[in-house]
Amino acid sequence: MKYHKKSSSIASQPVLVLLGVLVVLLLLFISLRNQRADRLPVWVPDVRVTIRGGSSEPTASASIPNDKLLGGLLSPDFHENTCLSRYQSMMYRKASPHILSSYLISKLRNYESLHKKCAPNTPLFQKSIEQLKSNHSNNQSECNYILWSPLGGIGNRMLTFVSTFLYALLTNRVMLVQNTADMDDMFCEPFPGSTWYLPSDFPVKNFEGYNFHSQNSYGHMVENKLINDDPKASSVSLPPFVYVHLQYNYRDHGSHARFFCENDQQVISKVNWVLMKSDNYIVPGLFMIPKYEDELARMFPLKETVFHHLGRYLLHPSNSVWGMIMRYHNSYLAKANERIGIQARIFRWAPISIDNMYEQIINCTTGELVLPNANLKESKGVASQISNEVTKKTVLVASLHEGFYEKLKDLYYAHSMSTGEIISVYQPTHEVVQQTEEKIHNQKALAEIWLLSFSDVLVTTAGSTFGYVSYSLAGIKSWILHSSKDQKVPDPPCHRAMTIDPCFHSPPNFNCKTGSKADTGKMVPHVRQCDDFEQGVKLYD
Repeated sequence: MKYHKKSSSIASQPVLVLLGVLVVLLLLFISLRNQRADRLPVWVPDVRVTIRGGSSEPTASASIPNDKLLGGLLSPDFHENTCLSRYQSMMYRKASPHILSSYLISKLRNYESLHKKCAPNTPLFQKSIEQLKSNHSNNQSECNYILWSPLGGIGNRMLTFVSTFLYALLTNRVMLVQNTADMDDMFCEPFPGSTWYLPSDFPVKNFEGYNFHSQNSYGHMVENKLINDDPKASSVSLPPFVYVHLQYNYRDHGSHARFFCENDQQVISKVNWVLMKSDNYIVPGLFMIPKYEDELARMFPLKETVFHHLGRYLLHPSNSVWGMIMRYHNSYLAKANERIGIQARIFRWAPISIDNMYEQIINCTTGELVLPNANLKESKGVASQISNEVTKKTVLVASLHEGFYEKLKDLYYAHSMSTGEIISVYQPTHEVVQQTEEKIHNQKALAEIWLLSFSDVLVTTAGSTFGYVSYSLAGIKSWILHSSKDQKVPDPPCHRAMTIDPCFHSPPNFNCKTGSKADTGKMVPHVRQCDDFEQGVKLYD
């Protein structure tokens, strides 16, 4: 018996030692974690190889639930309290099912380093300012810049933010933005350890005054032979600053469309400072420039995910706007089993009455089983028993007009549903007219875009940049309400979007080789006519 007891004691010693080691490792892990309490943990994405066009490129898996860094898309180098939306938005959206390229992740980290090195208040920025004051560019400059200036409504501005940033990635430029009063306290700083705002003493003034006939616009200079447009031209033969005009009317004036030509890109690449003003989502145009083709393919194995990924990376509502979003969400939307967003816009170029567009919305949402039919023949005042397990759906209406909300609310308040579901309808604002120069209007609009992007299902208006941004951020294909003709209710009322990427409303329609007009939607397989706006083009996989 003594032998057995001794044997049992000896046998237990390795177990005790192992337990002791585990306790030490656990304490060490907790200690290291506490030392990094101010930083978010980095999720290392799974890597797999996707074969495309005969070449292999590692791609990161789509993000997983509760992954604050979105599969490595976001940098961990921010304190969460400085921008609550950056790491919290993912808590209110479904995890993205769209593949994220590991090459794009590395490009973003490299860009952040470049931005930190060249941003305002750095020695290299001051050196670049001195170069700007000279009469020529310099091929020895370590930092080249692309400047963004606001144009159009909040949807247009968000589309051009992403377009300009993608151009910065492709051309190794630093993106800086003009911080106007109507854009103040809208978005968080997107790049760690630096700012993207131009300083108030920046030597180039009056960005608002730049237009298609500005003397230093690239199109004007090419048209009037005021710039050496030879791709082999040296930097010192070129001006230090060029304005690129890509507003909706750019095709009608001079040679502005040549921005999308490879030879002209060779010239522009040697100019140190470029100001771009646009109200267009020019990304499909960048995909048509041969020199960027390989780089774009590596960053975006799925072409239609450009805005989805870059929008989630770049655009984060300020804490002031995030407060609006959270207060509304928690008050009205948080307890729903399903969230449905309806964005209704009446355009001057597609007029329709509120009554007719409401009928179109009902035809679309009930016909496509987004919303249930109401029991219109049911006697009013007859109460039906409600189960605790009944499905609760909330409908968020985003519109300048309150008529759609009032009609939907009255319909689902007065009648029970054929499916037994409970439908609640809400609308945060109804501003009547767009007020793009008012800060509070823009903040409310941004809050509504974010609330829409939390939806499980979206119904948006054809041609609406507000709608594009909402469903691209959400990463879902919206139901698109067709544009009205002759103010009548369209039949069919809607269709499912073919991709999640926005439409380029004003493509160049220019053949760079022949110098003549051409249909941009018929030049390359992956850029074709938009399914909601026949004059535009978009990316297809």
